[in-house]
Amino acid sequence: MDLDGSLQRLRGALIAFPRAHKTAVLLLADLLGFSLSGLVAFWLVFGSVQGSKGMLSVVLLVSVITLGVAWFFGLYESIIRFMGDELLLVSCVMTTIAAVLGAGATYYLGLELGPFRWGMTYATLALLYGAISRTFAGRFLRIQKRSDVWKDVIIYGAGAAGAMLAKQLRDHSSYRVVGFIDDDHRRQGSRVGRVPIYLPHMLGTLAEKHDLSTVLLALPSVSRARRREIVASLAEYPLELRSMPNVTDLVSGKAQVDDLQPVSVEELLGREAVPPNDALLAGSIDGKSVMITGAGGSIGSELCRQALLQNPSKLVLFERSEAALYEIEQELSILRAEKGIGCPVVALIGDVADRVRVLEVMQAFAVDTVYHAAAYKHVPLVELNVLEGARNNVLGTWNTACASVHAGVSTFVLISTDKAVNPTNFMGATKRFAELCLQAMQEETQTTKFCMVRFGNVLESSGSVIPLFRRQIRAGGPVTVTHRDIIRYFMTIPEASQLVMQAASMESSGDVFVLDMGSPIKIDILARQMIKLSGLTIKSTSNPDGDIEIRYTGLRPAEKLYEELLIGNDVSGTEHARIMRANERSIPFEEFATRIKELEFLIKGRDCHLLRELMKQVVIGYTPTNGIDDLVCNHQKSLPAKPRLVEFSPLEVQLDA
Repeated sequence: MDLDGSLQRLRGALIAFPRAHKTAVLLLADLLGFSLSGLVAFWLVFGSVQGSKGMLSVVLLVSVITLGVAWFFGLYESIIRFMGDELLLVSCVMTTIAAVLGAGATYYLGLELGPFRWGMTYATLALLYGAISRTFAGRFLRIQKRSDVWKDVIIYGAGAAGAMLAKQLRDHSSYRVVGFIDDDHRRQGSRVGRVPIYLPHMLGTLAEKHDLSTVLLALPSVSRARRREIVASLAEYPLELRSMPNVTDLVSGKAQVDDLQPVSVEELLGREAVPPNDALLAGSIDGKSVMITGAGGSIGSELCRQALLQNPSKLVLFERSEAALYEIEQELSILRAEKGIGCPVVALIGDVADRVRVLEVMQAFAVDTVYHAAAYKHVPLVELNVLEGARNNVLGTWNTACASVHAGVSTFVLISTDKAVNPTNFMGATKRFAELCLQAMQEETQTTKFCMVRFGNVLESSGSVIPLFRRQIRAGGPVTVTHRDIIRYFMTIPEASQLVMQAASMESSGDVFVLDMGSPIKIDILARQMIKLSGLTIKSTSNPDGDIEIRYTGLRPAEKLYEELLIGNDVSGTEHARIMRANERSIPFEEFATRIKELEFLIKGRDCHLLRELMKQVVIGYTPTNGIDDLVCNHQKSLPAKPRLVEFSPLEVQLDA
């Protein structure tokens, strides 16, 4: 007979019982329970339950009084399986009041029963009955179907959060908390309930003893820096780390204590967040019409979310990808409804290289501020598509900047990259060329303030190494690292977006703002930590039975071992601790206008080789380490030579020769 299955069906039936029926059952059970408590109290006080005049009347009277007090305190309105520590308090008050009233009634009726001595005994027994019966019932109704195998876990953090988490998991059939880890030596040897507390250095021994695969972090209120230290220390063990939500989410009701999530790699890379300067954050947005190009991208979409919260008069989303534009527009619609935001959101399809389209949008919606995030940014893909990379990243920026001047835009912000500094790849060269666009343009106008914000990699962006590693680990490996010594700067997308918005509000005249990215991260170490945080081991010659192999594939074309943030050392601080102002070489407007015309001519002429030479002349420090990898250019070289077409039929696109 399947006893566990029968009990589970019984639980289900009891939980599904109509509320009125549950209350009736509880009242009947309590009437019997309190009556029995009264009879036992007589036996304890008088040594017998017979011969006491009016005994049954007293028992019935006091039982009814107890039920009435319990009803008054809402005990029959509470869901038994969710009752907590308040049960004991309510039971104490309820039985004390009932016993006093019952004893008083028996004394008033003149029954010779030693009413107050009996009343104290009854109160004690009724309290035990009320608390024990409901605790047992609650435990019975909360217990889930038992698994065939228990999963032993350790909780890191023996404070209030850890105790709360252990309590939540106690009745979960598949988890058994076998210990707490806490670095407070004063707690060594103590217990939380019946579970012992150990010091961190004992984790390895405990993991082996209990065959652990998971550690649960109960550290919702520790600083990010301390949390990062703890996660890094645990990364040496092949244990999966899961974490309970932070205090903010718990208080707001967005998460429950036992909503355990895998520990993200951001725990290893994140820094203590610097609170934003509210005046700077809203300075270029509050009450203004804001346009974001590349609105569906990683940075563009986060800029949309952040900007919407800063009270713009209008938010214009400009994006060439219909799918990406639809997704962010739908997300912002939900955000507007949740926050009660009245700002209209305008979703427009368009290409930044189309100056007419950009200009008409800016004029139609009286744009005040432009965040120019539209760019091709994947280094290998741009190497294979250099003509399109230059058209989108350089001409797109030039056209958008020109349109901004003509439309009377007050602030224009270019989202740049650390790859623009001494670039070895074409993408980085195009981004530095784009920076030079704005520096030159600033000479010709006083109505539009141009600035550039340069930073490194952002976590979880499309094409970022972290989502790639996560997919590879999920697939069982191998995890591919280009080089053992390659390093990169990382920043979270929300932090980068907020810093960009704050930089936009600073006094600027063609300035390059550089974000403080902290210390660079070695990608090889990052890959190893991600594997270990997943509870897996690294497969190697010394550990051939490991789970995931790390495979070194070699640097990709034009890829650098490390990136830089500054050209030269002429840098100064700003009113924000993590935003620096760089003073870098620019090109006079007249000279630059000529260079732009040359660039446009070479793109139309489809000449990859001369285009690269022009890049090397304009972008000081551009030193490509590879040949021309553009797929179309290289494919055309393998075809038989054909005369260049200058004239086209009316059905074909007309291009300049």
